[in-house]
Amino acid sequence: MDKLKVRVLSLFVVSLMITFSVPCYGGFTDDQDVFAINFLYINLGSPLLPGWRIGGDPCLEAWQGVQCVNTNITGIILNGANLGGQLTDALGNFTSIITIDLSGNHITGSIPGNLPVTVRKFFLSDNQFTGTIPSSLSNLTLLTDMSLNNNLLEGQLSDVFQPLTGLVNLDISFNNLSGQFPPSMASLSSLSTLNVQNNHLSGMLDVLQDLPLVDLNIENNLFSGPIPEKLLTIPKFQKDGNPFNTSSPPLPAPALSPALSPLPLPGAPSSDTPSSRIPNHPEKNKRNSTTRVTIYSAIAVASLIVAVLVIVVCIAKLQSRKREKGLPKTHKEVGRERPTKPMNNEKLIIQNNDLGRKVGKDNSEKEKEHEINMMVTDVHVMPSLVGNVTVNPRVQVDKIQMMSPQNQSHAVPVLSYSVASLQQYTNSFREENLISNVKLGKIYLGELSDGKLLTVMNISKMNSTVPTDEFLELVSSISGLGHPNILELVGYCAEFGQRLLIYNYFSRRTLHDILHCGDNSTKKKLSWNDRVKVAFGAARALEYLHEGCRPPVVHENFESANILVNEELAIRVSECGLASLMLSDAAAQGHALSSCAPELNDSGSCTDKSDIYSFGIVMLELLTGRKPYDRSRPREERYLVQWASSQLYDINALSRMVDPSIGGKFPMKSLSWFADIINRCIQHEPEFRPPMSEVVLDLSRMIEKMQG
Repeated sequence: MDKLKVRVLSLFVVSLMITFSVPCYGGFTDDQDVFAINFLYINLGSPLLPGWRIGGDPCLEAWQGVQCVNTNITGIILNGANLGGQLTDALGNFTSIITIDLSGNHITGSIPGNLPVTVRKFFLSDNQFTGTIPSSLSNLTLLTDMSLNNNLLEGQLSDVFQPLTGLVNLDISFNNLSGQFPPSMASLSSLSTLNVQNNHLSGMLDVLQDLPLVDLNIENNLFSGPIPEKLLTIPKFQKDGNPFNTSSPPLPAPALSPALSPLPLPGAPSSDTPSSRIPNHPEKNKRNSTTRVTIYSAIAVASLIVAVLVIVVCIAKLQSRKREKGLPKTHKEVGRERPTKPMNNEKLIIQNNDLGRKVGKDNSEKEKEHEINMMVTDVHVMPSLVGNVTVNPRVQVDKIQMMSPQNQSHAVPVLSYSVASLQQYTNSFREENLISNVKLGKIYLGELSDGKLLTVMNISKMNSTVPTDEFLELVSSISGLGHPNILELVGYCAEFGQRLLIYNYFSRRTLHDILHCGDNSTKKKLSWNDRVKVAFGAARALEYLHEGCRPPVVHENFESANILVNEELAIRVSECGLASLMLSDAAAQGHALSSCAPELNDSGSCTDKSDIYSFGIVMLELLTGRKPYDRSRPREERYLVQWASSQLYDINALSRMVDPSIGGKFPMKSLSWFADIINRCIQHEPEFRPPMSEVVLDLSRMIEKMQG
């Protein structure tokens, strides 16, 4: 009780602070949104979230997980953030919020009755909410997607669904809900996915029969009665674990002729109909007996025919499966199959999948340009626990055969991963799985159940507003980039507004790490010959992008931090084809560090010549071991290009520029050739820079000379 008093008092004090500070605040973000998010922050226990603070400016300061349009907060996405606390009616104070995603946390209490009427996507799955689903749900007339699965909700569903005509996906599975479907559910005219499995719901399913469902899961409930025939035509209908009477309505009893009418039981009251007064005549009994024998014989023969047909079909399917086992697979399956029912009393979580997404543009010309064939496969893995968070064991995998316009001959099967599966593979995106922070977002290490490693790039914070169809076009484009020196894209996630790219794992280390973050012993492993080979591999990647792709691809962010190097000193260039995701402020940071070509300060647009300039800087880093910009150096040496360009043709000065960790072990002629390539690449005028094919040719000749 004392703790409750302290909490109430603290909330009162903070509310006073917010009340008196916000009107005087005059910040960028809308005052009412600031008020609402401060109360949310307090009720969640004031967790340690980057940027979040009482009285701050969420939109101006780019709080983690907060999306804004102009001065209004339009989204809060904090799934899997290890949050606690409770939600209150203050949630309804947001003025323009569209997406609320607090799934995969430890939030308790009941779902607030006062919800923002502007919300369209509302995700509270995998928490510890109790109580009932609030009747105020009827106020959310713009709602399209809602998942409340895997909580402790109970009670009956209120009859509140009539206004929710835009609701497409609804998941309330794995709770303790009971009672029948309310009549208003028949008004959900846009509903395509409904998951209610593992509750205590009962009654009949007639209310669902006219809905446009393509995915219905009602398993492990108490539904009874016949299943409406319309539901049996749903493409994905899971119904096991219910006490249905029959799979179809009973047929009406056939009208019997007088000769086949049943005889009245002794003592039974007679009817006035003529058929009820037929005497018990031996000849007629004989005819009746003969007729019944004939009917039973016909039924027996028909049953035998059906049984034979079933056996033939089963044998054909068995032979077909045997043939399929001998065929090569186009892609390894993710995870392993699990039994249809939970094992070891563990709780299986099935999260709502975004089945309503579109692949490609509606425009017929773009459909011809990007030919995307969807092949949906369900892959199941056993349930597991990541920390204290139960992870969704079901992975919805869409195999997409991407035909890239850049390289029509390079068809790659790309998988669509669910957010929950990526949480499982990355240990809920914990810090120990974080590989690096890059301009586009965070990169995590993921591990599949078979031990295979993936690299997961989460670009949601900067690019969550990219429409799904545009994001899938981007995935289609970069999936066709096939080169030994380019990191291979194998999957993506576009679920619940998330934007993640999944690559084959290659290495944690980048060229930047080796040259600038390790000690001399680390850099000594990179000899002069190794550095030339690294430059050659990177040059080949750019040559492929510029001259091997149609249309050409400009990298726009080529730097040593995007060149991955493994233990064998092989390299892969990352972030290829992601130029459209680059933000102007990120580019401006690149200009400030002198990492980009000088013409960008004027035009602001990158070309293949800009990439070549950036490649020249990477070669300078390999030559000198210095960063493109180093504030710790004397003023005249801070900008690498400015400091080095005047010394590239002075052989004595050039020798002094070489990275000391090489130990002077380099041939002077090779050093001179290397400096000549650098000088041509960093020319101030773009037209004087060589094409990458010329750079590749020069470096290959250098390697031949070194090996000869």
